[in-house]
Amino acid sequence: MVIEYAGELIRATLTDKRENYYESKGIGCYMFRIDDNFVVDATMRGNAARFINHSCEPNCYSKVVDILGHKHIIIFALRRIVPGEELTYDYKFPFEDIKIPCSCGSKRCRKYLN
Repeated sequence: MVIEYAGELIRATLTDKRENYYESKGIGCYMFRIDDNFVVDATMRGNAARFINHSCEPNCYSKVVDILGHKHIIIFALRRIVPGEELTYDYKFPFEDIKIPCSCGSKRCRKYLN
């Protein structure tokens, strides 16, 4: 285990409204979907996990785990990570028509996050 992705637990139906608000204020948006119903919004109340970047060839992975009846997003290492190495994981965004370019720079880059 590397870190938990922490923040405010919100209903998934609120994400569009929050994203629009953050965009209108020029605030970067940091949200992680737990399931169809809930999202962790780390934008205002998050920890350092929100700054972990995407990579098509990551050194970590994310997993939703149940701890005493509550779902948590945990970032785990895929391999040994050396001091100073950037932490990355695959965001696994759903496929959409409007593509988000990827700039991870890995040899196996898929060119898009979604």
